[in-house]
Amino acid sequence: MGFLDGLWRGKETAFDSGNAATNAIELTKRHAQVSLTKQGAANGHLRINLSWRMRTSDLPGSQRASLLRHPLKALKPPEVVAHSQSMVNVDLDLGCLYELQDGTKGVVQPLGGFLGDVNAAPYVKLSGDDRFGSASGETIYVNLDQREHIKRLLVFAYIYDQTPAFDRTHAIVTLFPSNGPRIEIGLDERHPQARSCAVVMIENVKGEILVHREVKFVYGFQAELDRLYGWGLQWGRGFKSKVDR
Repeated sequence: MGFLDGLWRGKETAFDSGNAATNAIELTKRHAQVSLTKQGAANGHLRINLSWRMRTSDLPGSQRASLLRHPLKALKPPEVVAHSQSMVNVDLDLGCLYELQDGTKGVVQPLGGFLGDVNAAPYVKLSGDDRFGSASGETIYVNLDQREHIKRLLVFAYIYDQTPAFDRTHAIVTLFPSNGPRIEIGLDERHPQARSCAVVMIENVKGEILVHREVKFVYGFQAELDRLYGWGLQWGRGFKSKVDR
């Protein structure tokens, strides 16, 4: 996000029209905010999905040899294809820092098993932990029927230990409101050393539910995102249990 973007955040025009071909709103630096209230979608369950695919440049084999045999391939945009465990061990996780109107703060994430609750505080729930980039990815549900209890939610993605950085994958976070077009935020910026990314902020501003694109990459983990957005939580080291494929 550029310097002027921050200065003009409060004056941005809500990007309320979806793409007619895809029925989707893409949040960008220029069009960074949308109002779910104005869309008539500030109720029901808001579904937030993280999915990712491996970039073609990380596929095994000699691409140089392929280009020598087929030089015109150099003019073709690189394809992004689904990866498998044999290709690369990518493990992106989806999480959410929450702050309720009563001052309660916390996190929903796979690490530590903080999966949340959709019918009770914090009214945010993680469906599970997708470690292999399946088609369904990872999903968070937000109960917007309880929106009066919610102050702000910061949805973030992070790379688990001993896995490639964000520039090795093509990741996208998609919000599926109860009504109207879906909302897409691509994580395509190249930050080879980044380990975490604040993706989107959902805020209750005087009863209006606003969704604002953040896409801020940091080189640390949740504690660094916490400091960046002033959450004030205490963080410790977390680990995942081993799973069988």
